[in-house]
Amino acid sequence: MAEKVHGKLGHVLANTAAAKLFSLSGLFAVYKPKGPTSANVLNQLKEKLLAEAGIQKCARKRKKQILKIGHGGTLDSAAAGVLVVGIGKGTKMLSNILAGSKKYMAIGELGKATDTLDATGKVTEEKPYDQITKEDLERVLKKFTGDIMQVPPLYSALKRDGQRLSSLMKKGEAVEAKPARPVTVYSLSLQNFQPPLFTLELSSCANVQELTRTKQGPFTLEEHALHEDKWTIDEIAQSLEHCMSLLAVEPSLKKLKTEHSEESTVNCEDK
Repeated sequence: MAEKVHGKLGHVLANTAAAKLFSLSGLFAVYKPKGPTSANVLNQLKEKLLAEAGIQKCARKRKKQILKIGHGGTLDSAAAGVLVVGIGKGTKMLSNILAGSKKYMAIGELGKATDTLDATGKVTEEKPYDQITKEDLERVLKKFTGDIMQVPPLYSALKRDGQRLSSLMKKGEAVEAKPARPVTVYSLSLQNFQPPLFTLELSSCANVQELTRTKQGPFTLEEHALHEDKWTIDEIAQSLEHCMSLLAVEPSLKKLKTEHSEESTVNCEDK
């Protein structure tokens, strides 16, 4: 008898959690660590939520349920920081987030250039950097502020025929550089100068050692990005309430748009 009561109680709790999960709607932010891809992080988040709700993916789907969830801008696997997530109707707002402002903290290394422009690539050139001063760096900062034309790197998340340029490069395929595109850099500042480490490259060669997205839209790393231990239905519900209140200060997010949102769907059977 006790086992039956316990089983029914568990079923009720699972149904309640599932109902709450599928009622979630809006935008929130999670912390993406260095290593996994943005898609990996999104899948891990999705699986944790479905498991908490007692929903299992099955080969046979007698009852189909769809969890709409997506992210608003890829972070490279070697980068960390804020990853904005849309859930429910929030997936329709992701294109606006993708086009919105972002803030990064970068640590570079003078004296070495790599084929990928970051620490994961092979060193292709080495130059002396003893002549580089803090003043040199600060002068260069001014050249990269305002409205500039930026050529995307070949090792990037941009795609050709559905495949990332970085994946094609690693396969040894010939890849043409994408055309330069307009970018607005609102501000640049030198946070630290301890050669060979620096924040932007100069007349020496260099590569990016670390890249962290500290802000995307109104969502900051310190205040809004949920770490993995907070990836629960209740924590996300609370975060949604707080994060959605911030959208009033972002005019570009007031109007919902559906194009270019990265949605992923899960077909599940609720047992």
